[in-house]
Amino acid sequence: MIRVEHIPVDGDDQRSVAVVTIDRQEKRNALTPDVLENIVGVAKLVHAGQGKAHAIVLAGAGPTFCSGFDLSLCKDDPLVMPDLLTKLAAAVRALRNCTVPVVAAAQRGAIAGGCALLAGCDFVITDANAKLGYPVVRLGVSPAISSTTLRLAIGDGHTRERLLDPGLISGAEATRIGLASECVETPEQVLPRAVELATTLARKPHHALVATKRWLNEIDGSNDSQLHNAALQASLAIAGGEEERQRLQAIWK
Repeated sequence: MIRVEHIPVDGDDQRSVAVVTIDRQEKRNALTPDVLENIVGVAKLVHAGQGKAHAIVLAGAGPTFCSGFDLSLCKDDPLVMPDLLTKLAAAVRALRNCTVPVVAAAQRGAIAGGCALLAGCDFVITDANAKLGYPVVRLGVSPAISSTTLRLAIGDGHTRERLLDPGLISGAEATRIGLASECVETPEQVLPRAVELATTLARKPHHALVATKRWLNEIDGSNDSQLHNAALQASLAIAGGEEERQRLQAIWK
């Protein structure tokens, strides 16, 4: 469900871009606990300096980057949603805390948990007509888990709008408010541009980038475990509740 491909940088066997691809095309790359655990595992390996990756591209196979949680897993098991939320929080933090730059290639759609992953990345490439957002309140799920990293990208005002409003915004609008860092014209241009940017970053002096990212994480609150845990608990507090169960059941009727 996760593919990792290493692209050498300028033919250097000791320096590469790791393209980490969520590969569940038949489900529009919907997130499962295993997928999220695999993202954490790859990010932690790179963070620990195991391997040659000097930058990461987070991608989704096929037409769409990520459609969010695989809600079919929640149909008969009320414990799945809390597990998904907990592992999403871990994946976002692992991406954020990884010592090398992380570039997301978010073509066509990054919905709910898929959009949450973007806020854990250092750069986000999307396309003008992509759909991005957090439409989970309509399912009785709290997106509070995303608040701590999202506000770092788009500020408190836009974060309040995006988490309370279940509507989606375009890639162009996402770029305007800072949720994406760059917007290309077509979905087909997203991954090549993300790899190009990651390659440029991977060419830069490694230790200088590591030191800079660590310091940025320190001063912007990315390392505040207490705050991140509180955000997760705010989402978990209503996970599996009656409102959520009723809303999810309505999907499957």
